[in-house]
Amino acid sequence: MRVVITRPAGDAQAWVEALQAAGHQALALPLIDVGPTTHPQSVVQAWTQWSEFQALMFVSAQAVRYFFDGAARPIWEKSPRCWATGPGTHKALLQAGVPEACIDSPAADAMQFDSEALWQRVSSQVKAGKPVLIVRGNDPGVASEGASVGTGRDWLAQQLQASGASVQFVVAYERRTPVWSTQQTTQAAEAAVNGSVWCFSSSQAIQHLVLALPGQSWAKARCIATHERIAQTAKNLGFGEVCLSRPSVSDVLRSLESLA
Repeated sequence: MRVVITRPAGDAQAWVEALQAAGHQALALPLIDVGPTTHPQSVVQAWTQWSEFQALMFVSAQAVRYFFDGAARPIWEKSPRCWATGPGTHKALLQAGVPEACIDSPAADAMQFDSEALWQRVSSQVKAGKPVLIVRGNDPGVASEGASVGTGRDWLAQQLQASGASVQFVVAYERRTPVWSTQQTTQAAEAAVNGSVWCFSSSQAIQHLVLALPGQSWAKARCIATHERIAQTAKNLGFGEVCLSRPSVSDVLRSLESLA
């Protein structure tokens, strides 16, 4: 099958290779461009407060990579917990040198990988009065307040505050609308009508797709979404067929079989 991977370029290639190994024609058309924050001093400041946090929650694998990029590794026995909502972020933490015993995330067989699933895992360990740092991204062009604290996982922050914990935010990276080449734009337009299956792991990616192909009809297009909210965004855009899948290669492959 023809499959379009829309993850950021740094993540897309591994997915393309895995799908090709399974016999599919996979194409990477990144719909989110990720780069370091333009205000790295906030990350530096967060590292100076490292021992004060009871936990650091990372909204994505990109948050992990850019937060740890160039930083001195702490002594983990005296470090806060590291929280992840899904397997990709969990893996990125391991690659950054965080011991498995220091990571909290939903079980590998969880039905969903999101804030709600993570909260079920960590709510009992939250200590009132001690801060949790949420490491997340920022979208250039948002209001000045959003630019300083970023966006993402607001629901989780509300649960923490209701439990008596204080919440701080730090922006480790920026998400931008990608600039496609003429060839990529042509490939995307073809994939909208030729039976390709689009793989979405972010509602923002779908929003960027609208900007990249304004006026394009998606009635004949198919997609796999890795969360109900993402699936609803695809339906709102007009995708003719939307399939829900857990965000792992093996689950996406099973979903592709169901669409064959």
